[in-house]
Amino acid sequence: MKRLLAYLFIPFLLFVSCDSWLDVVPEEDIATIDSEFETYDEAYKWLKSAYVYMQDLYGWSDNVAMSASDELVSDTYLRNTVVDWQRPTGLEIIAGKQSVLDPCDDTWFNVFSGGAAGSYRRDFYTQIVLCNHFITRIDNVYNLPAKDKSEWKAEVIALKAFYYFELVRRYGPVMIVPDHVDPNQDVETLKLPRSHVDTCFNYIVRLCDEVVETLPSCTGKKSERRGYFNKEAVMALKARALCYQASDLFNGNPDYANFTNKEGEPLFSATPDPKKWERAAQAAIDVIDYCRENGSAALVQGSSANTELQGYMLDIEKSCQTYGWLSDEVLYMIRLQGGDEDWFRLILPKMDDGSMHSLPGACLAPSIKMVEMFYTENGLPIDQDLKWVGGGNPYGLSQETDPKYTDVVSLEEPTLNLHRRREPRFYANIAADRCYWRLGTEVNNIYLVKTYQGESAGLEEKRLSSTDPQNLTGYYVKKGTSSKATLLAHQSGLGSLGERPAPIFRLAEMYLIAAEALNESKAAPDAEVYKYLNVVRKRAGIPDVEVAWKNAKDPNKVKTTAGMRAIIRQEWNIEFAFEGYRFWNVRRWKIANIEFNEKSYGWNVVGRDAKSFYNNGKGPVVVYSGNKFIAPRDYFWPIRSEEVQTAGCVQNPGW
Repeated sequence: MKRLLAYLFIPFLLFVSCDSWLDVVPEEDIATIDSEFETYDEAYKWLKSAYVYMQDLYGWSDNVAMSASDELVSDTYLRNTVVDWQRPTGLEIIAGKQSVLDPCDDTWFNVFSGGAAGSYRRDFYTQIVLCNHFITRIDNVYNLPAKDKSEWKAEVIALKAFYYFELVRRYGPVMIVPDHVDPNQDVETLKLPRSHVDTCFNYIVRLCDEVVETLPSCTGKKSERRGYFNKEAVMALKARALCYQASDLFNGNPDYANFTNKEGEPLFSATPDPKKWERAAQAAIDVIDYCRENGSAALVQGSSANTELQGYMLDIEKSCQTYGWLSDEVLYMIRLQGGDEDWFRLILPKMDDGSMHSLPGACLAPSIKMVEMFYTENGLPIDQDLKWVGGGNPYGLSQETDPKYTDVVSLEEPTLNLHRRREPRFYANIAADRCYWRLGTEVNNIYLVKTYQGESAGLEEKRLSSTDPQNLTGYYVKKGTSSKATLLAHQSGLGSLGERPAPIFRLAEMYLIAAEALNESKAAPDAEVYKYLNVVRKRAGIPDVEVAWKNAKDPNKVKTTAGMRAIIRQEWNIEFAFEGYRFWNVRRWKIANIEFNEKSYGWNVVGRDAKSFYNNGKGPVVVYSGNKFIAPRDYFWPIRSEEVQTAGCVQNPGW
């Protein structure tokens, strides 16, 4: 029994110092665990313990998906820094530096991190075991009302499903841990084989279905309990899981046709099942319908601003904001252990705004790929819009004259065509040269972004350096910032705006899952496919997809499954830019080996005038070429070699 207890509980003992309310680990045996569930207070400690890992995992700079894709380009300073909080783990992943000896973002296996006190990195399996103990014992609490017992248990079952989902999208087929373990069981029997990937997804869905009727709506949650799963969130988790299950990476992937567990059982199906897309579509539509019928969530629309364009920009800004735990669109959000400051320090410019602050300057900057990803004002890709002003020469300069773009694009000097007549999401999410950025509620708190070397938002140094934080592309991330706050306020935690929890699900995701899944399950796209996509486009301030594409270079693209697939994927990339979605989406679409092996482009940021900055009109320049993705190896995380040897777990292919 001691061997079993060590397997299950020693990891807890070694990281309880991180938070006092994590100190819920039994000192002796199973009887000690049971005693922890005798009172309300002790049981509530376990509940909070089960959720704490999410607070660390989805912090802005801790979330690998935020920095491990081609959306952002890191400078040399950040890639080489020894300051842990400044160097996101994602930079190691995008550079192809995963390792079986010490995997990046290892969430499968606890590992001792050393240091003066020593600590263990938490993993999903530890959290799942903690969830199981809570689920099997919460009914024993004598002073907890039956309604609360039922709700708490449902919240932890949903959380367990979430942890399993995160394991599957990182590692593929995983082990399903028994809900209850006999304390007299021999430890060898705990060395479980990995389950078929469909078994894993189906288990996640079953857990969601088990609790969906028990959990209250997000609007019915008490203010102090908003960080725990609600009805809309568990429905959204089911839809997301089914969408992944139907996607190319998991649905009949030929690269893993011969991948078996230690029992010799196949872990992937040999052929794709199109019915999986139908299940995903229905699950997403169920979320949308429930939110509409109950008034619990809707896409943010109708914000008041000086112009119609600025109103759309404010809608887009608010769509993913959670300040003060308030959002019309976010279905589920979680409190973070740290604040926002670390992430803001990595993405915001060190701009002279009259305040005293120590922002180092953006070390992570949007790539040209993402700048060009956004549509034109006509709702079309820049290479498809026959009427766009930059169609003939996107890298040329011209002057904006339309008053529609007042306080959005400079009307007084030549501006890069690439920055003109773009859709509202471009201006809401990216700060570009000779475009305006509102930072603060005062009338004069609107900055004209100037990015030539020596200008207010440009490179301070006259040459590129590995010892200074530097923006390598000439663009800045707006998403996640607030137009109501100055740069100083962003650095100091935005206290005046309220706490900023991390959004885990927002309603726009459900519309895009519905559109994607319907397109994949039908013989050809139809009005139903367009309908769900158009809801997102309407909020973005662009024409309906079938209307916009009538004026495209390839007007028939919208009429085919393959064409709509590309259109919907671009909509994903735009709507969820810089939120961590692209990192996972290009994996499930099985195109990461194409996208993540491309060079990163930007402008000549040491240029002191338009001619030199914009490379004499010849187009963007290569600013980084170290991205590396090996297929099929890098589609899944490696399992630590120590775990493979001691637990008899089959390693992922390629590792």
